[in-house]
Amino acid sequence: MPRVVHFEIYADDMERAEKFYHDIFDWTVDKWEGENGFVYSLVSTGDAAQPGINGGLLQRPDPAAVTTIMLEVPSIDDYAGKITDGGGTVTVPKFAVPGVGYAAYFTDTEGNPFGIFQDDSSAA
Repeated sequence: MPRVVHFEIYADDMERAEKFYHDIFDWTVDKWEGENGFVYSLVSTGDAAQPGINGGLLQRPDPAAVTTIMLEVPSIDDYAGKITDGGGTVTVPKFAVPGVGYAAYFTDTEGNPFGIFQDDSSAA
């Protein structure tokens, strides 16, 4: 059964957002730089031995972007079909996160955004 494994918080001002979550919740933020200058801040929300999930902070791509949950699935392709068959819509098709896996974003039948992630260290 797919579970929520990650969240993404969009920010207009990355430094301000990182400071806020660090100062208020003591979250640790580590910047990761990808291809073409893409910056993604990995967020650790606490001790790995306790229940909870970690996430990321990234630059808001447009004014409508909101906090998004990510669910881990065994196959992006299989679940993309299930999602669209169930009435969801694709907002960002499957793409590789090099060396990490694959992701895709959708909107559910109620207009809520969410993403799915497939672990695959060979993703390129």
